[in-house]
Amino acid sequence: MAVNINLYQTIKQTLTNQNVQLIAVSKTKPNEDLQALYDLGQRAFGENYVQELVDKEASLPKDIQWHFIGHLQSNKVKYIAPFVYLIHGVDSEKLLQEINKQAAKQNRIIDCLLQVHIATEETKFGFDGPSLHELLVSGRVAQYPNVRIKGLMGMASFSEDQELLSSEFTLLKSYFDKAKLAFANGQFDTLSMGMSSDYALAISKGSNMVRIGSLLFGARNYNK
Repeated sequence: MAVNINLYQTIKQTLTNQNVQLIAVSKTKPNEDLQALYDLGQRAFGENYVQELVDKEASLPKDIQWHFIGHLQSNKVKYIAPFVYLIHGVDSEKLLQEINKQAAKQNRIIDCLLQVHIATEETKFGFDGPSLHELLVSGRVAQYPNVRIKGLMGMASFSEDQELLSSEFTLLKSYFDKAKLAFANGQFDTLSMGMSSDYALAISKGSNMVRIGSLLFGARNYNK
């Protein structure tokens, strides 16, 4: 399926009116699909796989804001540290340390979101409430001057149960509001939650950044 231009424009306009940022999730999609959205003005793209992201960054326009939204292994941070715009899934302090280390080598400050585990599935990564609170009140974040924590990210359960999803999004919003108190600089301002199937609900619960892929690009292609 080619890029759904009409749906993209409708979603983009709706999100703009709500002050919500759209991350176009382009994993497994060919460069020409990304270029099609780029030509319509889209600049923020989300990728899950390091090598695919590195390859796309090398061949697509340089003003694209690349968001890494997958599970990031510490030993692969170095490959995206020179250019990544925002890392969504910082799910441990160990990863935070490595991002800080690689950012310093690049003389950069890398923006990050702390990932919080809110779903029922054990396969999803992230801090739980107590460990998130402990990190933020400990003051250890100040030890990572080349990382700027911009907010939180979470993924709801893979479910059609609207009450379950609503409760998970509400929980993450409560974590976000509490965590914001630990940052006096005003830079903690991003709550990334909601995908193609649940973004409207996520926005109603306080999300200001959504990650949408299949609605724009069609189903994922895992047979590349």
